Amino acid sequence: MPLRKHRQHFRVYGNCFTAIAAVDWLHELLRYNSNFGPDVTRQQTIQLLKKFLKNHVIEDVKGRWGSEDLEDNSHLYRNCFSQENVDPSKQDMETEPVIEVVQARALTEEDIQDVWRGITLTHLQKTLGLTALEDVLDPRHINSQNIVYNMTNVNKHGVVTLEDKTDDLPHWVLSAMKCLANWPKYDSNQPSYPGFERDVFKTVSDYFYSLPQPLLTFEYYELFVNILGLLQPQLERVAIEALQLCTLLLPPASRRKLQLLMRMISRMSQNVDMPRLHDAIGTRTLMVHTFSRCVLGCEEEVDLDELLATRLVSFLMDHHQEILQVPVYLQNAVRDHLVYLRKVQITYPGSGGVEAPMPIYSFCRQISTEEFEEQKLSVSQAAIADLLESLVKDKNMSVKDKKKKLKQFQRQYTDIYARRFPTTASEAQLFEDKPKIKPPMLISMKKPKAFGIRN
Repeated sequence: MPLRKHRQHFRVYGNCFTAIAAVDWLHELLRYNSNFGPDVTRQQTIQLLKKFLKNHVIEDVKGRWGSEDLEDNSHLYRNCFSQENVDPSKQDMETEPVIEVVQARALTEEDIQDVWRGITLTHLQKTLGLTALEDVLDPRHINSQNIVYNMTNVNKHGVVTLEDKTDDLPHWVLSAMKCLANWPKYDSNQPSYPGFERDVFKTVSDYFYSLPQPLLTFEYYELFVNILGLLQPQLERVAIEALQLCTLLLPPASRRKLQLLMRMISRMSQNVDMPRLHDAIGTRTLMVHTFSRCVLGCEEEVDLDELLATRLVSFLMDHHQEILQVPVYLQNAVRDHLVYLRKVQITYPGSGGVEAPMPIYSFCRQISTEEFEEQKLSVSQAAIADLLESLVKDKNMSVKDKKKKLKQFQRQYTDIYARRFPTTASEAQLFEDKPKIKPPMLISMKKPKAFGIRN
């Protein structure tokens, strides 16, 4: 076993080795040993070293006992032998460091993508408070290349730029979207006539409805629906962070279209100079109802699909600048981890073998399983009850549509519906015609005839 000097916590230890170096050396030795062969795994090598530690063939560099457990890390160990049995003439030689230069580890593109994937999913899992992401996300649908591309290929506004323009927005759609977003400042070469803005809006909406699937894709439907338990005022920051990470999983073309669409409809809904695009409803309501199904949808039609989509799109409109920007904290975490991977095995001549510490990532406070289940139930029910209340108070929905939506809600969430409408009378009261109030009797203000002398 190669022994040398190591520095750890501002102290120098001679004639010792790290656990990871021991595993490397012993694993290589066993693979080329005729008694073992190339089938020996790294884990089997670690088990053998654990036996060495337990039987005091090797020991902790500080001589501590009682917790004889060895892991594949940079912890320091030394051989167990008495200093009295060492030839004094060789003692000084043994304390001299064995200088070796190990070349920096060359990371492949696949290694880098795995780091992006691992850190992103770990952060997402902790943000959502899930014990495992498999409940809401199929691992087969996760493409590491999408995460890397969405994080690194953006313009100065944070919008994804596409190298392959075949999946990009057509020029005429992009031109129409810019026209609406910057209304009334548009290209003077464009035609101008009464109702022109409505025709442009229809052109944009027709294009998004013609796409083969919603912008958030069918594969991630369950993931985004799961976040609707989070769209509460007290959990707003958590919801923004969760959506930030989830949208990084999208194909770059879908993320770019989502960014440009959210920017357009957000500007339109706040533009006081924008003419009314619909005679009955306001601009914001029109934006939400028009594009909700273009953003979120299930491959198989489900009850309340449209209500969930409108709720999510409304939240995206209000927070799209934060949600669809590149998260700097994620960039920093990945950068630090890549630096660690490149430096962990480097030994500089004369440095004494200083090794880079493993970066520690702190995301969210960890809670118990019981706390998580309790929070998940209460928050989800509150979100669904809030959804029912928004449905009840929607003044722009016709009575026929409202009755249909309420029946769908009652079938799917019987308990929550029963708490809101405990009796059939309370339910019927919602649709009762308001009693007509008779107009007050008008009092004549006509002056009475004056009585003259003749009368």
